[in-house]
Amino acid sequence: MLDGTPRTPDALRDYNRARVLTALRSELAGNRAELCAVTGLARSTVTGLVAELLADGVVMEGEDPGSGTPAGNLSRRAGRPARRLMPVPRSDLVVAIDFGHSHCQIGIVDAQSRVLVAEWESLDVDSSADLALEHARRRIGALLDQLGADRSRVVAAGIGLPAPVNGITGMVGPGNILPGWVDRHPAEELRSALGFPVVIDNDANLGALGEIACGAARGFADVIYVKVSTGIGAGMVLGGRLYRGSTGRAGEIGHVPVDAAGALCRCGNRGCLETVVSVSQVLALMQPAHDRVLSMAGVVELVRAGDAGASRVLADTGRILGRVLADLVNNLNPEVLVLGGELSLAGEPLLAGVRESLDRFAQPGIVRDLRLRVSELAETAQLHGAAVLALASQ
Repeated sequence: MLDGTPRTPDALRDYNRARVLTALRSELAGNRAELCAVTGLARSTVTGLVAELLADGVVMEGEDPGSGTPAGNLSRRAGRPARRLMPVPRSDLVVAIDFGHSHCQIGIVDAQSRVLVAEWESLDVDSSADLALEHARRRIGALLDQLGADRSRVVAAGIGLPAPVNGITGMVGPGNILPGWVDRHPAEELRSALGFPVVIDNDANLGALGEIACGAARGFADVIYVKVSTGIGAGMVLGGRLYRGSTGRAGEIGHVPVDAAGALCRCGNRGCLETVVSVSQVLALMQPAHDRVLSMAGVVELVRAGDAGASRVLADTGRILGRVLADLVNNLNPEVLVLGGELSLAGEPLLAGVRESLDRFAQPGIVRDLRLRVSELAETAQLHGAAVLALASQ
């Protein structure tokens, strides 16, 4: 199977159960028929999983009021109203961890996906997996103490990592993207240290889950989320199902070559998208025109103040990014394309550039129906996605 689906019967059952729970919690589906449509599972499989979830007290069932558009924009057939399935409100907590290349964000999240307490700290995640994991272990305890929550209430943790993660083994894949983490099992290492289950995925994948659960892609089943920051990656949800590829490397668009004679990329190729389009490249282009040291927040301030140079750089950046995204939407035909990450905070100039390239290079019938949006969750998209992943694992 090409999407990282587990190969043993028990693992496959747990995987499908998580898919059903994720669809219900993110409101992509609300009854058995919608679950079949969103997950692609057979009706008999969905019926069995729902019966199990009801018996376990994880899901409850009630009359569907039958008003408005069904969850996930799926049409409902006429006839007897379907019974509505809803996750049972719980007092459980999950830990959400977002590792970036140079930061660690940690949050404690309740079963209704509300972030109760969170912190963001600069951290050199690239250089040392040991340092980053130990930092997470210590700060999780401190945040639980700050919240006054007993560790026994935590049922799972989710980790986002800016590197390929094998969906079957949980191992960080080989390559130069996060070399200090290659062949490590971060989820298993933290599970041993913390004493509760830990799951892991690529950060762009979690951004997609976060935006579907409570952000700009809520209610949609075919979504591309693009994180544009120090690196660039895409998380893809197709038919309500997260697509990772056979080894967890799907969506690595930051390493699509756009300039054969360009700068050497950390992946070993030349002229990759992230060597031209990233926060560091935008800052490098703009810095010579400014006396003070620029940050991305400073660039956003310049855009809001009407600085023509800042708007020009970001529009050009958007055009280059949009050219690569046009190929992606031509192939996948998503309902929604969400731009996230630090660079997305620049807003309209970047969007305008992306939109221009989509209009020029994507198929008219595809781009006409495509919703291009900026992340509603900003820097917390991965945190919410890690919480969704952790909750779905239970």
